[in-house]
Amino acid sequence: MTDPGAWERVIAEQLAESAQVKERVTRDANLLKVIAAVAGELVGCYSKGKKTIFFGNGGSAADAQHLATELVSRFKKDRKKLPSLALTTNTSTLTAIGNDYGYEKVFSQQIEAYANPGDVVVGISTSGNSPNVLEALVVARRMGCITVGMTGNSGGKVRGQVDYLIAVPSDDTPRIQESHIAIGHILCGIVEEALFGSTSTV
Repeated sequence: MTDPGAWERVIAEQLAESAQVKERVTRDANLLKVIAAVAGELVGCYSKGKKTIFFGNGGSAADAQHLATELVSRFKKDRKKLPSLALTTNTSTLTAIGNDYGYEKVFSQQIEAYANPGDVVVGISTSGNSPNVLEALVVARRMGCITVGMTGNSGGKVRGQVDYLIAVPSDDTPRIQESHIAIGHILCGIVEEALFGSTSTV
């Protein structure tokens, strides 16, 4: 396909599809309640001096790092830094655990090392079936953490294994990931406003 006019149609179609998935989120009252409940857990977590932990594979690994950074650095406000970890950044740790124990353990063993009761632990998997994400969430829940799964429509195996499931109503991986980061941004904004409402914006 080399016709710029055709490209423009593809671009418009893709943007419309992304908007349609987000619109389905806005019309899902139960999903909105879950997202609001997660926002409350995040605010409560930081109010109690706890931290957040994010993880996922591939594009979801990038989302984990993105959201953790928004909390550590800033989203829109200059404010106190919030402790947040992405378990996808230390290549020595990832390769050591993967080599010695298997790839399914790369997140769960870090959860054992870093997590404490009351931390909010967020596993991101568009299918909901990533074995390493699922195992880490199960371990985190057993340790007394508040667990959140961010998935696609079905929730996969993560469904029923977490305290909160944010299941984006789509089966299309790019559309799911776009909604994950949008929801993550909303959560970061709520946390900042709730904890630092009077702080100057940037």
